[in-house]
Amino acid sequence: MRRFIQSLVLSTAVASVLAPSVARADGWVNPWAGVNFGSDINDGRGSFGVNVGGMGAGIIGGEASFGYSPSFFGTQNDFGNNTVLDLMGNLIVGIPVGGQHGAGLRPYVTAGLGMVRTQIDGGTLFDVSVSDSDPAWNVGAGVMGYFNDHVGLRGDVRYLRNFQSTDSFATLDFDGTFSYWRGSIGLVIR
Repeated sequence: MRRFIQSLVLSTAVASVLAPSVARADGWVNPWAGVNFGSDINDGRGSFGVNVGGMGAGIIGGEASFGYSPSFFGTQNDFGNNTVLDLMGNLIVGIPVGGQHGAGLRPYVTAGLGMVRTQIDGGTLFDVSVSDSDPAWNVGAGVMGYFNDHVGLRGDVRYLRNFQSTDSFATLDFDGTFSYWRGSIGLVIR
C-alpha cells in the first residue's frame, strides 16, 4: 500500500509538471528613471517611479503608474522642499512583435486618469507653502523590448496635465493648468 501511495504521489507530481500551462495575462513590473521637460517651470529635472501592469488577450491591458519628481520646481534653496507626485491608472494598447513570450518588442500607446500632487514648502525666492492634489490625465507611447521570457527594457514618453486651474500657484505667477512631459527608461520584469 505504501508503494502505491508513493507511486501515486510521484505520478501526480510528474503529470502536473509536464501538463500544458493555462494561458494567463502577460504581467510586468517596471522600475524607471526619467527626465521632465516641456514646462515653463521645469526642464531637465529628474524623476523616478514604477509601473505595474498586465496585458490580457495579447494587445489590451491596464497599468498603475507612480512617479516622483523631487525638486521639480527648482533648488531647495530657492523653493524649499518641492515635489511632484503622480499616480495614474492607464489603459495600454500594444502589439507583441515576436509573440508574448521570449525575446521580442511591444510598441504601445497608453492613456489614463489619476492624480497629480504638487508641493512647495517655501524657500528664499518664495516664502510660501502650497500644495495641491488635482485630478489629472496622461497620454503617452513607448516600447518594451524583451531579451528573454522575463527581462527587458522599456522606454516611454508621456504628457501629464491636470484638469483644472491650480489656484494656489497664482502666488508663484503660474498661470493655472499644470502640465509637463516626461521621458523615462527602465528595467521591465514579467
